[in-house]
Amino acid sequence: MILALDLATKTGWCTDGASGVQTFDVKRGESPGMRFLRCRAWLSEMKNLLPGLEVIYYEQAHHRGGYATEVGVGLVTEVKAFAAQHDIEVSPIHTATLKKWATGNGRASKDDMIAEAEKRGYKPTDDNEADAMLLYEFGKVQLED
Repeated sequence: MILALDLATKTGWCTDGASGVQTFDVKRGESPGMRFLRCRAWLSEMKNLLPGLEVIYYEQAHHRGGYATEVGVGLVTEVKAFAAQHDIEVSPIHTATLKKWATGNGRASKDDMIAEAEKRGYKPTDDNEADAMLLYEFGKVQLED
């Protein structure tokens, strides 16, 4: 079984028959590390819901600097540690690779990705979920090869 993740504060996720957006916000007065503890707890919940989980595909974090990079790298670290702990394969997929595979254009917009997910029968709530849905499809193809 595959779990596809578009990691960010608003993380899009998709697996066989289910998808959504999980938010890892930090509340006022909380340590910034709470975001990562929430991610870790959520991954444990997902593993309990997906007992046959074999591989996690995630969109590779962009390093634009600043806080967004810190959050992205932290979430990837949580996923990698979780996967190692539970003997789950992880596979990073560069955003441009996913966009090129899904739309034919490695620089596709968020709206293009949403439209492509809809064309494939999904009903994403936002671009985060759309990316996860398309990443899930990409992962299925990779496992078949």
